[in-house]
Amino acid sequence: MPAFPLQPIPTPLIFERSREGRPGTSVPKPIAPKRAADVLPKGALCAAAPDLPEVPEFEVVRHYIELSLKNHHVDRALYPLGSCTMKYNPKVNEDMARLPGFLDLHPMAPDAQAQGALALMHELGEWLTEIGGMDAITLQPSAGAQGEMTGIFLVAAYHRSRGDAARKVVIVPDSAHGTNPATAALAGFTVRGIKSNAKGLTDLAALKAALGPDVAALMLTNPSTIGRFETEVVEVAKLVHDAGALLYMDGANMNALIGITRPGDFGVDVMHFNLHKTFATPHGGGGPGSGPVAVKKFLEPFLPVPVVVKEDGRYRRVWDRKRSIGKVHGYFGNFGVMVRAYTYIAKLGREGIRETAQGAVLNANYLAARIEHKYPMPYGRGMHECVATGTPFKQYGVKTLDIAKRLLEFGFHAPTIYFPLIVPEALMIEPTETETKDDLDRFADALLQIAEEAEKSPELLTSAPRTTPVSRFDEAAAARNPNVRWVRPKR
Repeated sequence: MPAFPLQPIPTPLIFERSREGRPGTSVPKPIAPKRAADVLPKGALCAAAPDLPEVPEFEVVRHYIELSLKNHHVDRALYPLGSCTMKYNPKVNEDMARLPGFLDLHPMAPDAQAQGALALMHELGEWLTEIGGMDAITLQPSAGAQGEMTGIFLVAAYHRSRGDAARKVVIVPDSAHGTNPATAALAGFTVRGIKSNAKGLTDLAALKAALGPDVAALMLTNPSTIGRFETEVVEVAKLVHDAGALLYMDGANMNALIGITRPGDFGVDVMHFNLHKTFATPHGGGGPGSGPVAVKKFLEPFLPVPVVVKEDGRYRRVWDRKRSIGKVHGYFGNFGVMVRAYTYIAKLGREGIRETAQGAVLNANYLAARIEHKYPMPYGRGMHECVATGTPFKQYGVKTLDIAKRLLEFGFHAPTIYFPLIVPEALMIEPTETETKDDLDRFADALLQIAEEAEKSPELLTSAPRTTPVSRFDEAAAARNPNVRWVRPKR
């Protein structure tokens, strides 16, 4: 028996299924036929009819069902992308998001007709500020990256309000979330990087040296991208505040902290949550997401408008905020994501929220314990994710990319690779709290088998994958010169 199945038969394109004279629709002739040229301007007319496939309905359905079976998703198997928190999304969340009163609500509905939605947003905001130990919040940002941008805009607005125009620098540790430097730069700041210490934590000496009257903020990811909690975060916050700067926290990894500790309690001034990570919304196709930004009291006047307030048992949106940075979203935010997060928190409650964090940490550390003798972890075990290195296998001509490709043949999605940059040949694995011990063991067994193959049969890895719909190709060339256009062969 071969170690893997034979190459599957490629799935044809819908155009390749097409047969002339076999359409799936029947368009009735108009009662009063008119030529298109008689009613449309010349510039709107095509030189020839579009080359649309002619496929009957049942074959169209079969085609797309077949394609759907080739997708990997969290409902199918473990999805271990580190720092992305691809966990199971309870289906009750979807039911709530599809309630007619939410699903059919127009974003421009007056407050009197949107009381339920406004109540949900107001209460969700209160819950998130409590979880974060903060004082106020905006739900507008539609993703974590936009949340970061909003948070740094708030920092800038605060310093401007004090007439402190000299603060043009944002400090970003090398263990920060990957979008942090780009966010700071896009917001108009100069990025000043600092290196982590031997434990992968913020180096206090390096931070002291980087701070000065030109620094607006420190962007801290806690837990960091290597899964480590900043044990000296209180001292970090004091150093930042003594220098007149603010402490921003990237909440991408809050699923390790919720219900256990609160960023506001250890000195954070502004932070964002990822509702589509920590609070269980599907990532489908990269979105939609939601990145609420919570702040301490002194930053509240700068929050985006509108702000939902409760007065005399009714809810309304307040637009008149003179110091606000303005709107950061066309309407209010991705409301469906808010409904899902609200349902998730309401269902779990205070103790359930804490248990999710404990489960995430337990699962990651169990997995680390199973694989660390083959996949070393330069900075030790983390909290919610384990960051290993594939450097031991380079002596066999095997790279981390090869390990990830081989994993696909075991029915698993690959983990995040080559990030964070401070770990060479990085494998960043986040099993989340939703996976069972059996699933973790299957994943660990696959990694351990791959480690053995790397030593004895490295060609199994360097030629993988062979059983997936798309086999190995030159990814750099494909990114630079994508060939995504099908051309009908000449007959």
